[in-house]
Amino acid sequence: MQERDHRGGETPLDAVAHERGIDAPGGTGAADSPGRGSPPSDAAGSGPRTARVPADHAHDTFSVEGIDTDRREGVLEAVLRDVDGVSAASATRRNGTVGVHHDPSLTRGAIREVLAECGLVVAPGDEAFEARRASQFASARVAVAVLFGLMVATPYIAVLYPTRVEWLFYDPVTVQYLQSILDSQMTTHFFVNLGALSGIAFLVACGPAIRRAAAAVRDGEFTNEVAFVGGVAALYGYSTLAAFTGLDGAVHYDLVAYAVVVATLWTQFGVTDAAFDPATDEATDPEEAPGVDADEPVAMTDGGR
Repeated sequence: MQERDHRGGETPLDAVAHERGIDAPGGTGAADSPGRGSPPSDAAGSGPRTARVPADHAHDTFSVEGIDTDRREGVLEAVLRDVDGVSAASATRRNGTVGVHHDPSLTRGAIREVLAECGLVVAPGDEAFEARRASQFASARVAVAVLFGLMVATPYIAVLYPTRVEWLFYDPVTVQYLQSILDSQMTTHFFVNLGALSGIAFLVACGPAIRRAAAAVRDGEFTNEVAFVGGVAALYGYSTLAAFTGLDGAVHYDLVAYAVVVATLWTQFGVTDAAFDPATDEATDPEEAPGVDADEPVAMTDGGR
């Protein structure tokens, strides 16, 4: 009885299962339909059902709140498998996800309605997964920027900076040796590595900024990102010409790497980026309020949502 509801009453999920004639796993449900033998086959046959999913069936994943017991997982899976067009379904209480294999004619919205009827709070537009994926990509961009930035900065600190600011280094013999290295054929390979590292860091870590800047240019707008991307690209191009052509000038792949690191860290930790911040989606929550209010008594572990 304690698994049925924290308040001791029948939940909407139990009501839907009872209405469809589905018994609860383990025989704890309230349904007394003549088809009591079917649910055990559903639960025990979840593996074979997954194996028999037709090749043309689509798969959708939902982020939900309200699956707070193992029993509720089984009841929800049985309810979903009872829906016409669903070939397999799985629910996971640990991370609040529901996966459904279904016929393409069955829309995602129809499955969402079934989940809502069961008293579950479904994330609108699957925002939870989008935010989680965006957060993972953002973390990866930070890692790329920092690691590649260090890989570019180390050769500069060890070899190039001593030859550019000789007055900081009291050993002229060391400076002369480093300069001889830069005057040798090794310089080409040296700058190829630095150019590749700084270029990859710029394209990967600043990829979203580059795409937004390109879109702004197409729209005829001048933004801070357009200025940043254009400045870094110009500096990278100038450094490449100075490194591999007869252009007389210093190679500043280090400044490219530093700019990428600073911009990436600032975007991740210093400002709120609307392109990745899931908080910007909160504006849509009021539209979902009517549905959430109806199901509010069921989402007992949602932190008061």
